[in-house]
Amino acid sequence: MFKKVGVLLLVLIASGCATSSKTYGPDGREAYTIDCSGLGGTWGSCLTKAGDLCGAKGYDLLTSAGDKGLVAVADPNQAFMSSTISRNLLVSCKK
Repeated sequence: MFKKVGVLLLVLIASGCATSSKTYGPDGREAYTIDCSGLGGTWGSCLTKAGDLCGAKGYDLLTSAGDKGLVAVADPNQAFMSSTISRNLLVSCKK
């Protein structure tokens, strides 16, 4: 029982790291979608990642979205509930 809860907690904490992928914005410019979801993530980690990707030139924030919810896991012997948090930015580096 504790192994399953421990693994789930580890996954939730690890999901706090900001990740990014290259895409295109609505105006056709190259952009990055940045995900800093999870209990360990913050809006600050999203903004830091944007700064790391774009450097001293800076970036334009195209969109931001966030949501909160619950996740529950149960079987006949145990139950576990935790909150989920999603945070996403779409940024385009300035030229």
